[in-house]
Amino acid sequence: MSTLLSDSQRRTLVDLLRAAFPHDTFPSGPYERTAQAVIDAAAASPRLQALLVQGLRDLDQQREVPFSELDRETAAVVLRGIADTPFFAGILDVAVVALYDDHEVWDVLGYEGASYDQGGYLNRGFDDLDWLPDPRIESYEEASA
Repeated sequence: MSTLLSDSQRRTLVDLLRAAFPHDTFPSGPYERTAQAVIDAAAASPRLQALLVQGLRDLDQQREVPFSELDRETAAVVLRGIADTPFFAGILDVAVVALYDDHEVWDVLGYEGASYDQGGYLNRGFDDLDWLPDPRIESYEEASA
């Protein structure tokens, strides 16, 4: 664990990630690991570190209560207000990759992972969608008859 952020700041970062990527079915682990990926990236970049520390401090001052205490709708409004800031962009640059590359997230979403090393998707579940009707396939000549 890093000492870059206090426990409170880390909690704010995790809650920011939940608000930015709201998936009711995601467990806490992927958000925690994504927060750590952001912290690790900040530890390696003085610019991102400064943006992260100051941005989390500013985020908690956006409303009368800290960000982590906001309801979902208010948190979304706050995030829309900071969407164009270097702070938020710096977090998103790391978080979008870290969160959706998490294998626990893959399990929740039903993604089976890359298939290039197994010959591609064609014979590996490409057509296993059971919630769509079978397509009507007809040749051009049949369609015009």
